[in-house]
Amino acid sequence: MALPKATLPPLKRRAHRHEWQGVAVRLAMALGLIMLAFSLLWIDRAGLRDNVDGHLTFSDIIYFTMITVTTVGYGDIVPVTERARLIDAFAITPIRVFLWLIFLGTAFDFLFKRSWENLRMRNIQRQLSNHIILAGFGHSGRKALEELLAGGTDIKDVVVIDCEAEAIDTAREAGAATIRGDASRDEILTAVHVERASTVIVSAGRDDTSVLVVLTARHLAPNVRIAVAVRNADNESLARQAGADVVVNPVSFAGLLLATSSRGAHVADYIADLVTTEGKVALRERPATEDEIGRSLKDIRQGLAVRLHRDGQPLSPWDIAADRIEKGDLIMEIVPTASA
Repeated sequence: MALPKATLPPLKRRAHRHEWQGVAVRLAMALGLIMLAFSLLWIDRAGLRDNVDGHLTFSDIIYFTMITVTTVGYGDIVPVTERARLIDAFAITPIRVFLWLIFLGTAFDFLFKRSWENLRMRNIQRQLSNHIILAGFGHSGRKALEELLAGGTDIKDVVVIDCEAEAIDTAREAGAATIRGDASRDEILTAVHVERASTVIVSAGRDDTSVLVVLTARHLAPNVRIAVAVRNADNESLARQAGADVVVNPVSFAGLLLATSSRGAHVADYIADLVTTEGKVALRERPATEDEIGRSLKDIRQGLAVRLHRDGQPLSPWDIAADRIEKGDLIMEIVPTASA
């Protein structure tokens, strides 16, 4: 059962600057300004007067420095010479102003800006629609993201789920929305609105986990397209039974590419070219248009038609059934890429 919206984990996106790095920079600047103020006051301590006991010590200068750079002072220690007053006016006062700007900037980042970012991300989370979910951000997941971006997908339309903090940080640096958690849990997939997603790409690293993620996603979103990577050929049928529309076995695919190299020096290169956006040709799947209905698959000229899908069954250009395209058929064709 899905959890109430109030308990859903929030999305995260890349910040303009790493939070702790920003804090460290501000802290270093503040300490540097305080040390500068202390040095000036210590060098010119003869121009100061202690109205309490008439004697200035090292700790008195530290005290006076902190009071002076944070407030206007209490009057117990005051500058009495002309040079001391000029130092206070043209050196210490600007330092005080800069310190307050640093403090206010830090407060803005950690209070107002962070609250605003959380509110903005929750608003994005509520409006997620037709997005792509990457469940698992290991090597395969990262390569999938690269191909999606190369193919024109907006990074704002990608949500990454992973249990590892390092993987989440990498995805967030790329600009994707992220949730750290187990993608096989209902509340995690509900948080990213899997029911409104266009595609779920599952690459959890373990076949049993990947199949469980597919089961959960299919249970929550009966109509979403699910693609999953499995390493063991015995688990391919399990993944399909769990609800996956596309099952990819990277080990088997690599073996197929190696085997095709025996059929020619360029066969494997051409197959690799087809599945990447960096090549000169690409595979495209689209529904048949009205003017194509009734024609033969061999007559299609938008691209080089290589397959037709009808009622879940693939048909080649040489099948008799492909001599007449019907309404609802899907045409797979080879088209040139933008680089070509």
